[in-house]
Amino acid sequence: MTSELTYLGWTLVLALFQILAHAFARTRETGLTYNMSPRDVAGPPAGAIAGRLARAQANLFETLPLFAAAVLIAHVASRDSTLTHWGALLYFWSRVVYVPLYIFGIPVARTLVWGVGIAGLVMILIAILA
Repeated sequence: MTSELTYLGWTLVLALFQILAHAFARTRETGLTYNMSPRDVAGPPAGAIAGRLARAQANLFETLPLFAAAVLIAHVASRDSTLTHWGALLYFWSRVVYVPLYIFGIPVARTLVWGVGIAGLVMILIAILA
């Protein structure tokens, strides 16, 4: 398996972690009884941590389909290269670093790290289209 596919697999693990982290944080706020209910009535507004976890998760889900498609296209088209390897590496590790930066509310660094992830994605796209 290529390193790009490995990073894609680990990104899916990260996505699952983010889903669970948000669910646990939100359950701490609303209680298990509410969380297991049909939630016909809106719960209380999300607290700071649960809200940040939800936004970090949504942010990942905005780019994850693009990353997955790019990695799979590069693989199927045999365009795997040093550029795609480093692009996948940058995307994955920036997403790992992004989560705690968002949880702790560190705005400028978080945005810069997001940019690194986008740069990694662009690197893979360049390799596909070159």
